[in-house]
Amino acid sequence: MAPRLSPEDWIAAGFRALAGGGAAAVRAEALARDLGVSKGSFYWHFRDVPAFHAVMLTHWQEQATDRIIAMAETSASGPAARLYLLADLATSDLDEPYGGFHTEAAIRAWARNDPAAAAAQAEVDRRRLDYLAACFDAAGLPEPALPARLTLAALVGAQHLAPTDPGNQRKQLRFLLGLLLPAPATDSPAPP
Repeated sequence: MAPRLSPEDWIAAGFRALAGGGAAAVRAEALARDLGVSKGSFYWHFRDVPAFHAVMLTHWQEQATDRIIAMAETSASGPAARLYLLADLATSDLDEPYGGFHTEAAIRAWARNDPAAAAAQAEVDRRRLDYLAACFDAAGLPEPALPARLTLAALVGAQHLAPTDPGNQRKQLRFLLGLLLPAPATDSPAPP
C-alpha cells in the first residue's frame, strides 16, 4: 500500500527535485514516481503544477526568511549576536529535507526564467536586506543598507562558490561580519 502523503511531503519532494534538476524537474509525474505514489495524490493536494509552484515559493519565503528571522529574534540578544546567528542559521542544515544547500541557488536559477519565482526571489531579498539593514543600524553602523547588501551578496556568492561546504560558507560570512563589527561578547548559539 502506498504511503499517505501530506502537502508538506510533496513540497519537500518538489524542492529536492528543484535542487537536483532545476525547475524543469518539478513535475507531478516525476515527483510521484520519486515518492512511489500515483499522480492522483499530487492532484488531491494541488490544483495543478503552477499552483504547486506557488505553494513551494510561499513555503520557501516563510521557511527560509520568516522562520530564520524569527529564530534570530528569539534566540539572540543584541544586533551583533543576531547577525552572527543569522550567518549560522543561513549555513545550517535546516534546508536538508528540502534539497539541502543547492536549493537557494536553484531558486535563483528558476527566478531567471519564471516571473512568479522572480517576484518571490525579489520579495525574499527585500525582506532579508531590510532585516540585515535594521540589525546593522541597531549596531551603529553608518549607511546600514551597504553592509546589508554586502552580507547578502556574500551569502549568495558563498552558496555558488562552496555549494556543498556549509562550514566554509559560515566561515566566509563570519569573516565578513568580523570586518564590519565586533563579535558579540558571547558567541551566538549553535544553529538547531
